[in-house]
Amino acid sequence: MVRTRFAPSPTGYLHIGGVRTALFNWLYARKHGGQFILRIDDTDQSRNVEAALQPILDGFKWLGIDWDEGPEVNGPCGPYFQSQRSDHYQTAVDTLLSKGLAYRDYARTDEIQAEREAAQAEKRSFLYSRNWMAENDDQAAAFEAEGRTAVIRLKMHREGTCVIDDEIRGRVEFEWAKEQDMVIQKADGSALYHLASVVDDHAFGITHVIRAEEHLSNTPRQIFIAQGLDYDLPTYAHLPYVAEPGSKTKLSKRKIPKYLKNPDFKQLYDHGQHIATACGRELDADTFNPVIVDFYRDIGFLPHAVVNYLLLLGWSLDDKTEQFSKEEMIEHFTLERVVKSPASFDPKKLVAFQQREMDSLPLKQKTALAVSYLQQSGLVDDPPSCDTAPRLNDIIEATEQRMTVAGDILDYTDFFVTDDALTYDQDAYTKHITENEDDNGILADFRHIVESANPFEKETIEAAMRAYIEEKGIKFRAIVHPIRIALTGKTIGFSLFDTIALIGQQSCLARLDRILQ
Repeated sequence: MVRTRFAPSPTGYLHIGGVRTALFNWLYARKHGGQFILRIDDTDQSRNVEAALQPILDGFKWLGIDWDEGPEVNGPCGPYFQSQRSDHYQTAVDTLLSKGLAYRDYARTDEIQAEREAAQAEKRSFLYSRNWMAENDDQAAAFEAEGRTAVIRLKMHREGTCVIDDEIRGRVEFEWAKEQDMVIQKADGSALYHLASVVDDHAFGITHVIRAEEHLSNTPRQIFIAQGLDYDLPTYAHLPYVAEPGSKTKLSKRKIPKYLKNPDFKQLYDHGQHIATACGRELDADTFNPVIVDFYRDIGFLPHAVVNYLLLLGWSLDDKTEQFSKEEMIEHFTLERVVKSPASFDPKKLVAFQQREMDSLPLKQKTALAVSYLQQSGLVDDPPSCDTAPRLNDIIEATEQRMTVAGDILDYTDFFVTDDALTYDQDAYTKHITENEDDNGILADFRHIVESANPFEKETIEAAMRAYIEEKGIKFRAIVHPIRIALTGKTIGFSLFDTIALIGQQSCLARLDRILQ
């Protein structure tokens, strides 16, 4: 049975590139009727963030990437936290030591650094001399008598070639003589990544290690460990990394200021900030940026739009098909269609995927998504009152294709605030109200139209206003802005007559009275 895994470290939040890797593992397992395992690589206790794990799990749930074994699910291979598997790692260390494939090293940090600097000065590659290697208990005792403590290092081959048949990269060769004696266990007995990863992949029966290409250089030492422990090797597939917008440099969550120079990235970032601020949310720089999955969930992206876009970062079915259901993704996914070159993250294209998904949603579903943002901002009760619910449907319908993400409903708060809490665009107010003497007369006349409209429907209001325009001999654009500012506080929005009808007769009168006073 095919068994794949994704092994996040709870040292930060769920990165777009990591999600793409997890998605490809998930699709490959589902394609072959196999299992997808989620393992938490938390061996580095000094870097673990206690609050980071749950957002990682919640992010996968939101995206619909479920796991067959792992946290909250468990399974026959548990525990699924590396911090709880130290006995497995110790057994592996003991085996490697007994076979002479690892050794106790008593070198101090400054001694290793001195060797590095000497190699640099001589313009040669650094390779540890093994001068402080203890090959037996007597040597170990002598080093310990000097007050030294030992780490466990791999004793790598010094000749020959490691050959990897990678499903994406093809045949890759590494010279053993250039491989470092990596530390696999600290002096305190805790295992490090290379050892823990290999031991757990074997224990969990992982058949395919599908991961980012930066791990390709780790593969020889992991093969060395696996062969030393008499493990069967998994199939390796190293994915292209996700690159910065318009670049071939790896996308990093630490370079947000740099990415803001890209207009599409900045527009997406600013859009998200606008929504988050309208919800009264404090922005956390570690989580609130378009490189982190939480960003998209928080501002109202649809999970399928994100997944559909990530699928095409480094994979394609052909040169034209872009939209896939989850079932179609599983049906068509193969490693053979994964490309080798980096896939550039394109915020504009991701937004286009989102817009398409949002436009296709039924009105009822779109309304249900939008109402939560109105509730977060305190504009709508939970649940919505009986008079708000039908208006909300009408407002969503009137937005047509103006709503890209669910949080965009907060651009229409003027329909929900109390009449005396409406705020105004000051520049527009000055231009169309304060500085235009005729506008007061127009607004007073418009108030009479609103008060007299019976029934109060957009058709009735439009007919009365058209008659007023013809009678006064003025153009429609002369009245649009002052009326819209009086009712909504701004000069942009959808159809004026839809706007008037949605605000309602009593609120229109109250807002006009406030302006006229």
